[in-house]
Amino acid sequence: AAITRQADILVAAVGKPEVIDGSMLKDGVVVIDAGYNKVEGRAKDVGDVEFESAAAKASWITPVPGGVGPMTIAMLLKNTLKAAKRQMGAGPQ
Repeated sequence: AAITRQADILVAAVGKPEVIDGSMLKDGVVVIDAGYNKVEGRAKDVGDVEFESAAAKASWITPVPGGVGPMTIAMLLKNTLKAAKRQMGAGPQ
């Protein structure tokens, strides 16, 4: 937590549900939650950041779901297309 409290921008990609909470953040931080976790018994999927407590500290925070996921998918598709073109000899090597 001592390290995360120094961050102006925190990108969470831990793979553990809500492992980061507001007590681990400084006021005004920008939080990008790239985690996506299904938790048994909960109706809503969660990120690596506990949203409510982090949102109280953050100047900006991405939600889960609906945050960086669509951009991740778009970039995966772009890279898949690029790889297919390379294999066919139609793209940059």
